[in-house]
Amino acid sequence: MEAKYIKKEAMEKPKSIPLNYKLSKKNKIIIKVLILLIMLFYYLELDINNNKEDNINNINNRVISNNSISINNQSMNMKICVCTLAKNENKYIKEFVEHYKKYGVDKIYLYDNNDINGEKLEEPIDEYVKNGFVEILNWRGQKQALYKIMNNCYQTNYNNYDFLLFYEIDEYIHLYNYTNIKPFLSMPTYNNCEIIYLNLICHTDNNKLYYEDKPLAERFPEKVPFNKLGGRKLEIKFILRGHIPNITIDNVHRGNTKNKNCNSFGHSNKYYVIYATEPDYKYYYIDHYYAKSTEEFINKINYKASPIFNSVDFLYERINKYFSENELTFQKIQMIENGTGLNLSKYKIKLIKNN
Repeated sequence: MEAKYIKKEAMEKPKSIPLNYKLSKKNKIIIKVLILLIMLFYYLELDINNNKEDNINNINNRVISNNSISINNQSMNMKICVCTLAKNENKYIKEFVEHYKKYGVDKIYLYDNNDINGEKLEEPIDEYVKNGFVEILNWRGQKQALYKIMNNCYQTNYNNYDFLLFYEIDEYIHLYNYTNIKPFLSMPTYNNCEIIYLNLICHTDNNKLYYEDKPLAERFPEKVPFNKLGGRKLEIKFILRGHIPNITIDNVHRGNTKNKNCNSFGHSNKYYVIYATEPDYKYYYIDHYYAKSTEEFINKINYKASPIFNSVDFLYERINKYFSENELTFQKIQMIENGTGLNLSKYKIKLIKNN
């Protein structure tokens, strides 16, 4: 048979560009233009991202230092109070009072909900009671009093204050580099807001087992990792504008949804649950020292287990939350079993399996 020959040119490999290949003048210009366009795009993108950060950081010129910018007349005339309930909080109450005094609030209404024969709130904060900064209201021995107290404080004082803060003794407001809350709340971004929500940032127990007489921020600097918070990652607490009648508070987190709600950036939103959209964990938020040490956690859940909750179910729910956000150890399990009388075998089994 006659052999079939493939044309030589079809078998040849594509020619490679020689090392000494020179670009044409036109191609050089095209490449330079492309490089410049890529660099321009990169820096524009970087600038956009920086501007986003700056916009958040400087919304309505809110980055204020008391050392460089004086408080304007609107801020000077503003009146702000804190409404809070206290029960078995004498170890922490002075730190709480001094924190909000430092932030420039005018008054703290402290509802004493201790047991009839419980500790006296006046003892650690006597100087602030005497100078009128703190007013203690006697609600000792009253059960299921939380919402009654919150509504009583608002309805009694809403005509006397521009804003009322509803934070618990373990909740500390953080306003980035604001050292006074008045210029913060007097910004135009809040002009139409009736309720302002700030996100809660939860802190861990820092693996501390026992109480220490030191500031909470020093004892518990570690924050609960975002991926461990579950549904609590978007929890909020609120500030209510004064001079608005007929507000009824029916939730410790979200105030009343009938009023105009805003997040920490002044953006309007509806909050039908206790969570926030567009959360803020960097600038304006609440540091929440819920657990503290294991010893303090035990004391807290024991006195909070009241007729408003099914006590055993409440205790187990709180313990489960505690171990989901803090390191699980045999020593903590044993302390909580001894302190509550509950059987925590499931946590021991879990710990053994994990090890």
